[in-house]
Amino acid sequence: MSRSSGARLLFVAVAITSPKNENFIDHWKDRLGVDFVMGVGGTFDVVAGKVRRAPGWMQRSGLEWAFRVAQEPRRMWKRYFITNNKFALMLIKSRIASVISGGKRSQ
Repeated sequence: MSRSSGARLLFVAVAITSPKNENFIDHWKDRLGVDFVMGVGGTFDVVAGKVRRAPGWMQRSGLEWAFRVAQEPRRMWKRYFITNNKFALMLIKSRIASVISGGKRSQ
């Protein structure tokens, strides 16, 4: 795609995971000259009926990820297991640092 295409919207649905998808968008958005760029990830799979969305209560509860793992365990387990544990470890380290510093926030 080039600026000469006349495209104004770009939906990025390449088979790369976050944050690679967001980094790709950030790197190329200005060079492509489009007005709007959005990473859609698995959205097209849902719209095409290839993958089901979680029930409403799971979406509202922030548990759609668990539904996705149950649907595609071989593909999704690593993404959520590794990234969720990294995030939990970061939270724990932050909490420990806060307790050690007496709860004072660094500026």
